[in-house]
Amino acid sequence: MTQNPQTLRPVDLAREHGLSTQAIRNYEALGILPEAERTEFGYRTYTPRHALALRAFLALQPGHGHRTAAAIMQALNRDALSDALRLIDESHVQLLSDRQTLRAVEAALRDLGPVEPSQAETFVGPLARRLGLRPATLRKWERAGLVHPRRDPQTGYRVYSPADTRDAQLIHQLRRGGYLLEQIAPFIAQVRSAGGIEPLESALRGWHDRLTSRSRAMLAGAAALDSYLRLPIADPRP
Repeated sequence: MTQNPQTLRPVDLAREHGLSTQAIRNYEALGILPEAERTEFGYRTYTPRHALALRAFLALQPGHGHRTAAAIMQALNRDALSDALRLIDESHVQLLSDRQTLRAVEAALRDLGPVEPSQAETFVGPLARRLGLRPATLRKWERAGLVHPRRDPQTGYRVYSPADTRDAQLIHQLRRGGYLLEQIAPFIAQVRSAGGIEPLESALRGWHDRLTSRSRAMLAGAAALDSYLRLPIADPRP
């Protein structure tokens, strides 16, 4: 029997993207693809609409991530366009937030400058006054593991090294930018493990490159999704 040109087999969809036929069936079961028609013998038959849905899902993944891409397609396939558009908007908001975080980090780093070996150690009071903070704030950062001043063996006072001062300045800048301590902690750890700020320049360039790649991927995903949405809901039947 001749196959209708409007019908596709699972293997036809799978081959285009180097996937397994089981992956195609899984995507359908998860609602990422529209539900397939069945032959009288129970075999799945897909249409160009399914092919476009698969292309859209795979194109959305690099920019939005697997979970969000799946949720977008699931919303569309249950006729919840507004939910799908909200998910897309949220991804763009997150991307913008990540760009703002990067700018805040770069601005904070520009304000710091290198740690000089000749810089003197300082105590909690003078450092707090220098930063315009209360000593209790510096102690809170210490409890959170963000700064690690040593204790003077005779007095028990906290002593901040030049590197500790640099970390406190960076934390202060990021806190002024609205970032939470748990968001700041991984970056401070990276500054500390890198031995200073200068070695992080390549990491910041990589961060820029990843954000650019996500932006481009979102554009590609939007184009593929638009092609899917432009196809009439009802597939033509022979």
